[in-house]
Amino acid sequence: MEDIINLLKYILLTLQLVFSLYLLTPFLFYIIFIVRKKLRFLDRISRMPILIKDDFKFNVIITAHQETDFIPPLLDSLQKQSYQNFQVYVVADDMPASINFDSERVITLHPPIPLHSKINSIAYAMDRIGNKQEVVLILDADNLLHPDFLSVMNTYFQKGYQVVQADFKSKNSDTPIALMDSVGDMYNFFVDREMRMELGLSSAIWGAGIAFQRRLYDGISYMDKLGGFDKKLQMHLASGVDRIAFAKEAVLYDEKIVDAAALQRQRTRWISAQLKYTKQNLGFLFNAILRFDVNSIYFGFCNVRPPLFITLVMAIVLAVINLWIMPWMSVFWMLAVIVFAIGFILIVRLKTREDRYLKALKSLPQFLFAQVLASLQTGKAKRSFMKTTHHHVVYIDDILNKHGN
Repeated sequence: MEDIINLLKYILLTLQLVFSLYLLTPFLFYIIFIVRKKLRFLDRISRMPILIKDDFKFNVIITAHQETDFIPPLLDSLQKQSYQNFQVYVVADDMPASINFDSERVITLHPPIPLHSKINSIAYAMDRIGNKQEVVLILDADNLLHPDFLSVMNTYFQKGYQVVQADFKSKNSDTPIALMDSVGDMYNFFVDREMRMELGLSSAIWGAGIAFQRRLYDGISYMDKLGGFDKKLQMHLASGVDRIAFAKEAVLYDEKIVDAAALQRQRTRWISAQLKYTKQNLGFLFNAILRFDVNSIYFGFCNVRPPLFITLVMAIVLAVINLWIMPWMSVFWMLAVIVFAIGFILIVRLKTREDRYLKALKSLPQFLFAQVLASLQTGKAKRSFMKTTHHHVVYIDDILNKHGN
């Protein structure tokens, strides 16, 4: 019996260590950022020399499932790139054969049968890219690119990176949910991409705006075709390269979720994908520990991290449990949650000076409740594509003019 009690104590101690790191890391990263800024440190990419003088060709894959109206604005943003060495493949999934966007740099691909899967759409386009040393860039139909996007990406590849994730900004912010969605991106991209890049660690990737050498995609194997594209891809890419870079200067604009119903549907798909690849993420982390590869250990540690609302719930649960075991630890968990909240607000403030984003935090309960509901419906994502519907057709010039760029 004593052995069982000791085992439970070790498990509890491990859980507390892990979840405290998840909660306190954002504030620590903020402090590191401020100190580096005060000391006028150059960012990592500025300190790196050009290793490859040749320009890279970008093969842009646009997965467009029934979203005809969004393709012209995206192609317009590509045509306005300052860097012109690219070829576009529009996978017109489940669209009439009469619809095409063909031009000098655009090839429209019509699968013979509807794919209803981003994974299948990417594979369909990949088969058309013969040169394994060229770069592939994955985009969603609702994305738009800043005119310097490809030029910035090319610089990162010239400096030796083989996998580069772009930064995200919102196309729309006209509802409280859209603002909260944008706030979430600001926080996540700072913690899991920008600061990891600056500390010499591999960045997390996203489902769009990810560029990599074509050869790196070979050999990937998904559990199914319904979701989890980026969850599996980032493990696959992290196993094949030394570091995954984050290009904060390469700006991609995407559409934010506008209402709670759409948010719940999207988060259901995301949470399901994370749960689906939990076992593989744990395997990645275990192998990294055996190799004592610090970069891979932290990458795997972050990959097994549960969604933020679950992390916060766990902090409360641990605080309650400690009331009977180590009362002083309950105080620690209260302070940890407060420190996390302060860090979250400071990071958002760092990324934007617009007060409306901080005021949007009053919608946080609704935002979290939608994610709780999403976590209870993950079974739906195992049976359905659960596509996110987009609504805002806007051109890159409209966005740049709005922000004075």
